[in-house]
Amino acid sequence: MTSKIRHTTIDSSDAHALASFWSEVLGQPIHQDDEPGDEEALIEGAGLLFVTVPEKKAVKNRVHIDLQPQDRTRDEEVERLIALGATLVADRRNPDGTGWAVLADPEGNEFCVERSAKERAAG
Repeated sequence: MTSKIRHTTIDSSDAHALASFWSEVLGQPIHQDDEPGDEEALIEGAGLLFVTVPEKKAVKNRVHIDLQPQDRTRDEEVERLIALGATLVADRRNPDGTGWAVLADPEGNEFCVERSAKERAAG
C-alpha cells in the first residue's frame, strides 16, 4: 500500500484571507463552503488547505511552492504577484534569463517563481 498527498496544509493567521490571495495566484476558486472567518479554507483544485492558527510565522519555510507561469513570462508573473500583495524576498534572476525569484505571500510564506516552459525551451 502507498499513500497520496490529499492536501498541503498551510498555517495562517487568517485562513480565508490567505486562501483568497492564493486563489488569485493560481486562478482556482476557494471551496464553495468556505467563508471569511472560517478556521479553514480550501483551494480544492490545487490541494492547498489553509488553517488558522494562533502562532505567527517565525522562521523560514521548510517546504515551499515553486510556480511556473503558464501564459506569461516569469518576470510578468513576478510583477502580477507583487500587485496581488506578494513581496520580493530574493532576486535570483540572471542576466541570461535563467534563475528564479523568491517571493513571500501576505503572511510571509516564501515561494519561488521559475521561468515558463516556453522560456525554458527557448534556452
